[in-house]
Amino acid sequence: MGLEAERLAGLRLASMVHDIGKIQIPIEILIKPGRLTTTEFDLIKLHSVAGYEILKDIRFPWPIAEIVRQHHEMPDGSGYPQGLRDEAILKEARILTVADIVEAMSSHRPYRPALGVARALEEVTRLRGSKLDVETVDTCLRLFHAQHYEFPKP
Repeated sequence: MGLEAERLAGLRLASMVHDIGKIQIPIEILIKPGRLTTTEFDLIKLHSVAGYEILKDIRFPWPIAEIVRQHHEMPDGSGYPQGLRDEAILKEARILTVADIVEAMSSHRPYRPALGVARALEEVTRLRGSKLDVETVDTCLRLFHAQHYEFPKP
């Protein structure tokens, strides 16, 4: 996607800490096996701002705190916490959003079994151009299909 090595290093770090704000969410909500209530989901949605608050005063050569805050923003403006649109969302955050969806859907969660990579790629394809950045989804699909990327085995 044209990111130079220095920006990729920042993206790598942001990907490692993007959910750090979940430490402020009660564990009972994070591991709840059933459907979340509206109130519980509203609490979960606070994690991106909580992560921003944790990271904002740490001096990084990259906008790590802002990437963390933006990783649930959507190009159509329906994301959170700020309702940003299109290019107002950092490229690194747009990449992280797609990667997060693919990884989350491919992995086991307390509330559901792993759905698999194929299902995750179908979902990001479905959301391409509305909820997800077109270039990012196309790059993700190319990595998995043409370049045969696989998640590392645990």
